[in-house]
Amino acid sequence: MKFLTRTIWLLSLVSLFTDLASEMLYPVMPLYLQSIGFSVVFIGVLEGLAEAVAGLSKGYFGQWSDRLGRRRPFVQWGYGLSALSKPLLAVLAAPWWVFLVRALDRLGKGLRTGARDALLADEAPAGRRGAVFGFHRALDTLGPCWGRQRRCSG
Repeated sequence: MKFLTRTIWLLSLVSLFTDLASEMLYPVMPLYLQSIGFSVVFIGVLEGLAEAVAGLSKGYFGQWSDRLGRRRPFVQWGYGLSALSKPLLAVLAAPWWVFLVRALDRLGKGLRTGARDALLADEAPAGRRGAVFGFHRALDTLGPCWGRQRRCSG
């Protein structure tokens, strides 16, 4: 597997550990949010808006990284925001702050995704792009499986 460069390994491992951390947090999030006064409806609104931030920002930041021709800062800041936001959830209890921290986490996802995929594509040798993305996706999928401590199939 000579096509797996250092960059491909690093991006894949960071993705694995980021997803692992997220998947360990997500099952307890509703319980935590209810314990600090969130209603079931507000939890749904919070998560829906946070995911909208991720979805809408992916295209914007992907185009921005293309225009600048710089990928690494977007990837670094994106993973950094996600890593910073998770521990903040444990210390912030006001609904507005929790919303901002969840949005920050999802903004990190939007910030990094397009640039990360472009980096992976740039690193892929001719004719091996599918293998590179398959390897990355395998490690990316292993994170949630490992985080849930159950067998993943499919």
